[in-house]
Amino acid sequence: MGKLVINSYDEFETHVGKELGISDYHKITQQQIDQFADATLDHQWIHVDEARAKKESPYGATIAHGYLSISVLPYLWDQIIEVNNITMLVNYGIETLKFGQPVVVESEVRIKTVLKSLINLRGTAKAEVEVVMEIRDSKKPAYKGVVVFLYQFK
Repeated sequence: MGKLVINSYDEFETHVGKELGISDYHKITQQQIDQFADATLDHQWIHVDEARAKKESPYGATIAHGYLSISVLPYLWDQIIEVNNITMLVNYGIETLKFGQPVVVESEVRIKTVLKSLINLRGTAKAEVEVVMEIRDSKKPAYKGVVVFLYQFK
């Protein structure tokens, strides 16, 4: 299934309450975790000390930072939808977000999305999107939440 292509607010509005799509899987590697730790200055051992995590962690390996799993959301979102005829896209916020379980290193994650609502704010489309980050071969998601994007249509 290719990307959902949206060319106008009215077209976007027809998808309210519907699944928008599912991204491809993305593998979370130790290199990505280490780079995220460096960028955020969060070097907690459970994320970066592979030997200690193997021995002491209940997961038997390092885990991704929760915020790392959130930070790949725009990358995965871009695989699902292409919104044309806009002058700007802004990650506006997160209405709710609950972590279900950690993402263990080398796990593959993807997102499933549903357009919860779309509100026209004087030409700016406020899209509230239900997001579930799934972990391959796991019944429990990494997280569930509602994220908000603003699209400024031409």
